[in-house]
This record gives sequence, C-alpha cells and structure tokens, in this order.
Amino acid sequence: MRWELSDEQADFRAVLSDWLGQACPSDRLRSWLDTGDHAAFEECFAQDGWFGVGTAEDLGGEGGGLIELVLAAEELGRRAAPTSAWLASMVALPTLAGMPEAAKALLSDRMTTVLTVSAGAVPGRAATVAERDGGLVGTVPAVLAASRAVRLVVPVADGLRLVEVDQPGVRIRERALTDRSRTVADVEFDGAVGAVVPAEDGAALLEPAALRAAVLVAADSLGAMEHLLDATVEYVQQRRQFGVAIGSFQAVKHAAAEMLVKVEAARSIVYLAAASVEAGHEDAPLHAAAAKAQVCAAAVAAADSALTLHGAIGYTWEHDLQIFYKRVKLDAELFGAPVAWNDRIADRLSLVP
Repeated sequence: MRWELSDEQADFRAVLSDWLGQACPSDRLRSWLDTGDHAAFEECFAQDGWFGVGTAEDLGGEGGGLIELVLAAEELGRRAAPTSAWLASMVALPTLAGMPEAAKALLSDRMTTVLTVSAGAVPGRAATVAERDGGLVGTVPAVLAASRAVRLVVPVADGLRLVEVDQPGVRIRERALTDRSRTVADVEFDGAVGAVVPAEDGAALLEPAALRAAVLVAADSLGAMEHLLDATVEYVQQRRQFGVAIGSFQAVKHAAAEMLVKVEAARSIVYLAAASVEAGHEDAPLHAAAAKAQVCAAAVAAADSALTLHGAIGYTWEHDLQIFYKRVKLDAELFGAPVAWNDRIADRLSLVP
C-alpha cells in the first residue's frame, strides 16, 4: 500500500525540508555535534514556529495532528537534526491532558517538558521513583533531553507528577552518547515535590505517550534511512572500479534496491500507524508497535548496507555516513528495542494460550 499525503501535508513537508536545508546544513550540524551544544538549533526551530506544529491551536500549537508530527520527525531524521528536546516534549504532551495550562505553557513558552522514562524503555513500565514523606525519591537513568528540561513528568506508583527542575530535590547528570545528535541524562530525585497530574487512571496516560513515541521514533528512522539511500546511490554512481561506476555491478544494484524496498515499506507503515493512533483506532497499539519494531529494524539493516557499499570511506569521521548510522542505531533502542515492541504485538494478538 502506498500512502498519499494531502496537498497541505505535502506542502508542509516541502517547506520544512527547505527550511532545514538552510538552517541545518552539514557543516553547521557538525559544529553543533562537535561542541555538544544543541540549543542554537532548538531555539531557531522554536522561534520559527515549528515547535507547535501538530498540536491543537487551543493548546498554543499551530494546528495539525500526528501525521504532521510524523512528517516533521521524518524530515528532522533526514537531516540528523538535534531533536531531543522537541521529541521528548511531543511524547510527554499527552500526559498533560488533565493540565491544559501546563500543555499551553509547553508550547506557547517553548518550555521543554520531558517524560522521565529511561531512553531504552517502553513508556508505561513500572515506575522507578517512589514518594516518601511528600517528596520523590529515586533515579531514572538515561532520560531523553533531561538536560534541556524545564519540567518533568514523573511516573509514580499511583499516577504521574509534574515536577519543576529548578528545585533542590532534582539533580540531572548528562551522559555521553555515540549518537551525538541526541542527548540523555540520569535524573535523580531526593525529596523533590511535584503537582499531581489529574486523571482517573494516571498510568493510562502513559499509553498514548508510548504510542506517540513509537510512531515518532519510527518516522525519524524513516527519514534517516531515506538519507542513507540517497547518499549511497549518489556514491555508487561516482565511485569507479575497473573503469566503471560500482553502481553498475549487479550485487550493488540488488543491495540498493533492497534499501529502496525497505524505505517504501517503512513509509506506508509509519503513516498508517500515525493515522491509526490519531484516530484512536482499536488496532492503533498494534500499528504503532509494528512501526517501531519493523521500521527501526529495517533502518538498522539499511545502515549496515550503506556502510558496506561505501566501503572504507564510510568508516571515516569526515564522512557524514557515520552520523546517520549512529542515529538509526539509537532509534532502534529509543523508547524500547524492536523485541520489546514485538512482545507487545504478541501479547495483543494472543498468539499463545
């Protein structure tokens, strides 16, 4: 199945692609990655109005829905843009359904709000933070964009708490990642206080966050995989052996064709999953899980093929391939590895008595 975008959606993607071409060229991206300072891009992204795209206007957003967020994630992945703060906020947003003022502040004031779930875990697993004597105690390792956060959504045993970072009971220790286009940090709580996120079932608010995380990370992988395909096709047309371009070799053609099949299949999976999650379809959890598991795994395989077809130059620091290779490798683990999402599919399909 081939998914067709509306004219507005296609225009949106084209405009964002053009903007990213000017705001995030390769040399500027490398300077951000070398210094580890993503603030310049994040602030430019927000100031030019992209931060609120895909969120309702009554919450301070620019309108649109999950499809628009997926298109944004795809284009950001295609450029390997520093997106931790944006992605973390978009994943956390559904948890603020009962706190519209906090949701408005997230978008209108561009206040980075982060869901404190380990980067390698599916949102919704058992809480690692406890409440003692009115304060939060515990450590959550490797939280996406925690070093850029202003507010934290913290899962506890009986629901969620919204915690301001600027208080004595919160400590954030940044970690180094191989993928330098994203950031994670350990979040330590020692008596921190937070507001109760109102909900009949606080834990249930994590499921929409989990589905959004799955779809948006899959879209990021799709964009990065598209870049890897384009870069590989361009390279094999230029690289020559025995007097001809290596792209004329049958084995190279087959490998590139397999990458193209993965990209086109991934595109349909991601867009369908986004539409299903946004519509609240009964099979949305299955669609989102399939997108996260299948697309991220396909992107890793495509990255390995791209590295093989580039040969020795693909292993060098000077070539951009390493940036995208590392990105899809992290995407595969971010918010749960493919095996974890495949387990969710198996649980829902009742494959075993």
